[in-house]
Amino acid sequence: MRPLDLDYMLGLLPVLLKYVPLTLAMASVAMVLALALASLMAIVRVLRVPGLDQLTKVFISFFRGTPLLVQLFLFYYGLPQIFSFLTAIDGVTAAVMGLTLHFAAYMAESIRAAIIGVDRSQWEASLSVGMTTAQMMRRIILPQAARIAAPTLVNYFVDIIKSTSLAFTLGVTELMGAAQKEAAGSFLYFEAFIMVAIIYWVIVELLTMVQRQLEVRLGKAHAR
Repeated sequence: MRPLDLDYMLGLLPVLLKYVPLTLAMASVAMVLALALASLMAIVRVLRVPGLDQLTKVFISFFRGTPLLVQLFLFYYGLPQIFSFLTAIDGVTAAVMGLTLHFAAYMAESIRAAIIGVDRSQWEASLSVGMTTAQMMRRIILPQAARIAAPTLVNYFVDIIKSTSLAFTLGVTELMGAAQKEAAGSFLYFEAFIMVAIIYWVIVELLTMVQRQLEVRLGKAHAR
């Protein structure tokens, strides 16, 4: 049993940290896009918009029922064979698209549940004062649903960050891709992957702290 090469691990740390901004940028863009798409789908599901409701159900079923890695391969390797204009899409874009659609399917159900969780009297009161459905959703229902769904959405952001590690399968040199290259060059696979695991762990723990603070603040606001 060989000892850990601590010098190699310490030297590897600044190399890997250079790729953290790309990892966080991919996750942040995917989160924003997924949140927007999920909110639209949740509203469609709640209001049961004819036609769109059925399409949304199929979308959610497909992206929740197939592995993320398969979806990433479809976007990067499969679709360009059918639609030639998609050959211009690079690995980062394909990864963000895959993460967006995959997590939007999950987030849509969470947001839908949060919207339904708003007391029915709020709906009735909004309509009774002459608000349209759009005004009611924008001014009354969605702000309350956001408070309910916020902790769950932070968890999804954590999952998105961890899932960016699959982007290296599309040739993207992000945090996991950089660790893979460094390990292949040094043959010190354990040291390289334990370092990348620690970095992900620290990021997730920091976000968990943010989530706890968010829950406390939302709880205090609701108590008022």
